[in-house]
Amino acid sequence: MATELLILGVGNPFRSDDGVGPFVAARLAAAGWPARPHEGDGTGILDAMAEAGHLVLVDATRSGAAPGTRVSFGGHDPLPADLFHYSTHRFGLAEAVETARALGMLPARLTVHGIEGAAFGPGARLSAPVAAAAGALLAEILGA
Repeated sequence: MATELLILGVGNPFRSDDGVGPFVAARLAAAGWPARPHEGDGTGILDAMAEAGHLVLVDATRSGAAPGTRVSFGGHDPLPADLFHYSTHRFGLAEAVETARALGMLPARLTVHGIEGAAFGPGARLSAPVAAAAGALLAEILGA
């Protein structure tokens, strides 16, 4: 049986700004929200789509925009694959969403939040602009 809401923080917390999704998920989980980190493999994201009526995905982006720039997409918006491409997975977030769309497997509601990263090398710290954007996203979600 699907839960009403599930929030996945996609990324690797040991690759600097790629850890923004797990950072957001950890803070939401600590506040009692149904949130957990996710490494970003597309098949796992597809599985999560069956778990929730409303799936929220939070991930780092790398598009050349200013670090900390936020983008959001609803379930009816096509996801640009090159926006969510900074991953070790060839079949990642964007590919999972578009595959689910093609197969009619999208949850009733899907929200994807991306935060433009600045640094993706080894490290467990978010850059200042990414941490600020994550804080703003958390404030919006927690205030909802």
